[in-house]
Amino acid sequence: MVDQISIYLISMILGIMLFFSFVIAPVVFTTLDEQNARKFIRRIFPFYYNVNLGLSFFVLLTFLFLRKLGIDFYLIIATIILFAASNYLLMPLINKYRDEKEDKKFKYSHFLSVVINFIQMIFLVLLLI
Repeated sequence: MVDQISIYLISMILGIMLFFSFVIAPVVFTTLDEQNARKFIRRIFPFYYNVNLGLSFFVLLTFLFLRKLGIDFYLIIATIILFAASNYLLMPLINKYRDEKEDKKFKYSHFLSVVINFIQMIFLVLLLI
């Protein structure tokens, strides 16, 4: 039963990530003007990261409960660390570089956030296999 809960939670995280990546972000940037899109993204992404961070933490708790301390344990730990780093370190930098019109740093840090997101998705798929 607890093992099933971890599978459901991992599926939820992956679903949220896919929905944000392929629905929310494109629709926001094709529907809203740049100023409003920027406001919306800056408000929604902390929720995105924190919800996924919280769900990932619950997965970690289920793994600890089940004494599932193999590769799956380390994949969820890495996913948690990447959600925290993205939210609390990388996002503030991305916003700062955008505000200060440091385009090269912005593009690099944004690209890094996309790569991290993709890596996390791979980790989650591996957890479901």
